[in-house]
Amino acid sequence: MTKSSDIERAKLILSKGYTCVLVKDETEYMSTKTGIASMLEFIESGVDLTGFSVADKIVGKAVALLFAKTKINEVYAEIISESAIEVLNNFKIKFSFKSKTEKIINKSNTGICPMEETVLKINDPNTAYDALKNKLLKIKKITKVVKL
Repeated sequence: MTKSSDIERAKLILSKGYTCVLVKDETEYMSTKTGIASMLEFIESGVDLTGFSVADKIVGKAVALLFAKTKINEVYAEIISESAIEVLNNFKIKFSFKSKTEKIINKSNTGICPMEETVLKINDPNTAYDALKNKLLKIKKITKVVKL
């Protein structure tokens, strides 16, 4: 299979209700998790994603840096931010998208996504990964405290 068919297959699978799909040759990984959770989970599972093609619902700078960390080959985004495009260009990752937005907004539509805010001034994929993991842990702790 050619690399271009990997991205086409990823896009097709994405259209079946997934949020993030990774394809390389005969290997496919799918997720329905939102935000950066899919990529963090794939990274933490220790799977080698080098050379994979990714189709994702929303690609902001945070997940683009995770794509760079894992040496993703190509990205398709239904929605992509301007800062994500910058990251993908910097790391020479081929990409295409359905629509572009200035920035990724949080779930309550009140401001910038907290994950995007976390990597605003970060351009190194490994530094971004550590910062994003820490941010998610803090959010989970706050959510648990609030639920009590």
